[in-house]
Amino acid sequence: MDEEILISNAKDGDRKALAFLVKKYEKTVYNFSYKICRDREKAENTMQETFLSMIKSFHQFDSKSKLSTWLYRIVVNNCLMEARKNKRYLYVDVETDDSLFDEKYIADWNSLPLKNLENTELRRILDDAISKLVPEYRIVFTLRDVEQLSTEETAGLTKLSIPAVKSRLHRARAFLRKEISKAFQV
Repeated sequence: MDEEILISNAKDGDRKALAFLVKKYEKTVYNFSYKICRDREKAENTMQETFLSMIKSFHQFDSKSKLSTWLYRIVVNNCLMEARKNKRYLYVDVETDDSLFDEKYIADWNSLPLKNLENTELRRILDDAISKLVPEYRIVFTLRDVEQLSTEETAGLTKLSIPAVKSRLHRARAFLRKEISKAFQV
């Protein structure tokens, strides 16, 4: 069945249409939640909160964007609310850490063969580095570099200006470069 019809039916209270949409997007929502939260339990909770929010406010969905885009926005909001509630996280403030741009921390990415990128150790290092990003930067990084959304789409989802998205992405990448480079120093 066409997604527009499913959405219309779900808005009208059709539980089967709603269940179909939830089933269709549950992996997408969970995967995106996990990429931002970096924790399975938090990702599961975020996924549940996202679908609860969807059900409660489905009447507000205007179909001007794709349903997946609207769900991404709900995930972003839920992750940010959770991060604000849980102030005890330890992250580096990438806005004030000028050492991120020191030449000694910039790796020569051309010298890393593709096989090394698939290496389990590198993934662990990258995951550790990503988990240290503040949620606001992790969200922008995940949307742009992992989910491969455009700068404009990311700005729309995060309700940031395009220059703000570019700035946060630049700072997130610089921080990740530094963290990865430190891990490879002998």
